[in-house]
Amino acid sequence: MTDYFENLHIPEELNLVPLKGAILFPGAMNSVRISGITLEEYKMLNKRKSPDMVAAVSLRKNFDLSDLENSDFYTIGTLANIENARDKDGELQLDLRGVERIKIHHVRKRFHLLYTQAEFLETRYDLDRDSSRILAESVKNMAGEIASFFEGTEDAVKQMNLLQSPLSLIYSIIPYLNLSRSKKQELLEEPSLKKMGMTVLDHMIRQKESIRIQAELANKMTEKASRSYRENVLREQLKVIQKELHENGEEGEESLKDQIEKSAMPVEVKKTAMKELEKLEDQPPGSPETRNLRNYLDLMLQVPWEPVETGSIDLTRSRETLDAHHYGLEKVKKRIIQHLAVMKLKNDKKGSILLLIGPPGTGKTSLGKSIAEALDRPYVRVSLGGVRDEAEIRGHRRTYVGALPGRIIKGMVKAGATNPVFVLDEVDKLTVSNNGDPAGALLEVLDPEQNDTFADHYLEVPYDLSDVFFIATANSVDSIPGPLLDRMEVITLSGYTNPEKVHIGQTHLVPQILKDHGLNEGQLEIGEDALEELVENYTREAGVRGLKRQIAALARAASQEVVENVRELPIIMGRDNIEDYLETRKVRHETIGKVNPPGVVTGMAWTPVGGEILFVESTHMPGNGNLTITGQLGDVMKESARISLSLIRSKLSPFTSSFAFKEEDIHIHVPSGAVPKDGPSAGVTLLTALTSMILGKPVKPDLAMTGEVTLRGAVLPVGGIKEKVIAAHRAGIKTVIIPWDNKKDMEELPEEVKQELTVVPVSNISDVLQTALGMYIPELPVEESVFFSQALHAKESD
Repeated sequence: MTDYFENLHIPEELNLVPLKGAILFPGAMNSVRISGITLEEYKMLNKRKSPDMVAAVSLRKNFDLSDLENSDFYTIGTLANIENARDKDGELQLDLRGVERIKIHHVRKRFHLLYTQAEFLETRYDLDRDSSRILAESVKNMAGEIASFFEGTEDAVKQMNLLQSPLSLIYSIIPYLNLSRSKKQELLEEPSLKKMGMTVLDHMIRQKESIRIQAELANKMTEKASRSYRENVLREQLKVIQKELHENGEEGEESLKDQIEKSAMPVEVKKTAMKELEKLEDQPPGSPETRNLRNYLDLMLQVPWEPVETGSIDLTRSRETLDAHHYGLEKVKKRIIQHLAVMKLKNDKKGSILLLIGPPGTGKTSLGKSIAEALDRPYVRVSLGGVRDEAEIRGHRRTYVGALPGRIIKGMVKAGATNPVFVLDEVDKLTVSNNGDPAGALLEVLDPEQNDTFADHYLEVPYDLSDVFFIATANSVDSIPGPLLDRMEVITLSGYTNPEKVHIGQTHLVPQILKDHGLNEGQLEIGEDALEELVENYTREAGVRGLKRQIAALARAASQEVVENVRELPIIMGRDNIEDYLETRKVRHETIGKVNPPGVVTGMAWTPVGGEILFVESTHMPGNGNLTITGQLGDVMKESARISLSLIRSKLSPFTSSFAFKEEDIHIHVPSGAVPKDGPSAGVTLLTALTSMILGKPVKPDLAMTGEVTLRGAVLPVGGIKEKVIAAHRAGIKTVIIPWDNKKDMEELPEEVKQELTVVPVSNISDVLQTALGMYIPELPVEESVFFSQALHAKESD
């Protein structure tokens, strides 16, 4: 192009035509309108200025400006030949053909027209002949591939193939690229033919891939739409044919109607199902509501509407089933048998609701499965731990996208009958959120007076849950709302004793774990002494989950030795060699010492994983009568310490007159300071420790105690006696002091514990101090102390 126009003279001043839309490249055509001037005025103004009818063309940077300046134009533009000028709709229209790149400067405005000075810009031909030819062929081939995606582009491709100059070819391609004006301006300003050509080729490749992907997606969508339309038409034709022939298709709505009519739905529910079926039949082909209605009707057909046939409740068989699956827990099994007896006698249909409370691993969930087996009913379990949305219980309304029924209805579908044993696990782990209170939704489920018309938001019809045997499980009642707790009968599982754990390990855990690990008794033998070692020193729990994990660890180690043929079979594991197979750190239990100094007394505590003993230490030092309490004690234990000190100063003043309370500071500490401790049951222990410290009398190390004290000196009952006494027996305690009202709890103790422990029930602090310190307190009324009355009668006899 430069050679062709090398003799062309650029006037000293050119009309500058501003462009708002497409950029004018050399060789291209464009039409531009100039407002505010007519053709005659334009010719008159340019008669002397531009006799050759050429103009400078440049892209505007800002279209909103009314007063244009030099900075409003790109400095690189195009020299254009004005091939035609005419008036159109009151405006001047110029037909321009790009000639060559120019650089513009000194823009001025005169009589509604812009004028500028310009100079040609040379393009750098930095490609040899072969490279130019290869570039041109590549651009032409790529343009042909892009044009193949569109119809009616054959003539444009032929015209493009006639171009021999790579520069002309590139300039003819750029206007058709899907690029922004700024990117196209950069190509216009590029002086290097090589760089310009490679950039254009790269954009063409990207545009080709984009068009190809869009074409494939369009074809798939068209095919899918055509196939869907064809299927809908055929389906409608089939429905008409079947209706005329009075035939029902296997999957048609008529078949669905028969299923509804044959189902055991109540009359009102069946009417609702038929209305929904009518809505389904009226839906147009391809309607999104069709699937929602079909899913709803399928659910109504899946939900059970009648109970499963079961025999009468056999208490003997039920007792045998519970004994076969659960060792110990005699009190719990007795309560369950009593509950089944009531179910056998009562005449109404209402189901039962039990709440099993106990530490982890004590068999709460498996008890539910055993009850289902004993009753010969379907069994279903739903875990509620972490549930925070009310819709998880009641379901979502069908107006929501992705609506589903609640867990209760899903469980009933899984059970397949209206009278299953339904276990609601971890009801104490429900949480409240912005989506409602799931515990509140359970109120209707677990209320025998309401659950015969349970309303699931998705099902939208009343559902009868009154024949369901609900069993809820929890670790603690503290987080269960009062109204919900009031609807259930609470049965407490206190945990297993060590001998019970050993028996469970021998009869249940070891055979099951050997089977799970592909072992048999001829390959691995785990002795009773090994189980005792695991229970006493490798686990600290109320249940048997930790014991099961430790036995599994032994089985894995044995499996490796069996495969590697390390030693002769069977591998025998006992107390002496299980340390070779286990890496778990042993559990530390408190044990009694040989001698307790004055002020140190052994107490008994309850924990979620069983009982434990703890030491209460007290000392005094010169001071101002202050009381210091450490060991991360709760408010209740701190109050018990203050009550004990007040009791000593009021009731035992004849014995403590030599102790200067106002001149001595007293410090009470309970070891294991990182473990929080609270509760009233340490009252007698704190009282005895302070009395021992003040009088300087030691308490026997094999004596432990528990109980709450009051300001009048009475000892009140406390909880967790079974676990506390068992822990004391494990630690080597020989004598335990418990509240008088807790005597009945001794019936739950294993026989071996009863035989080896001396249990002393007390009613007030006189009994406590008589047993612990041998103190005789005649100042107290006779009726307040059992020991004092016995001592008095003995003295009169003498």
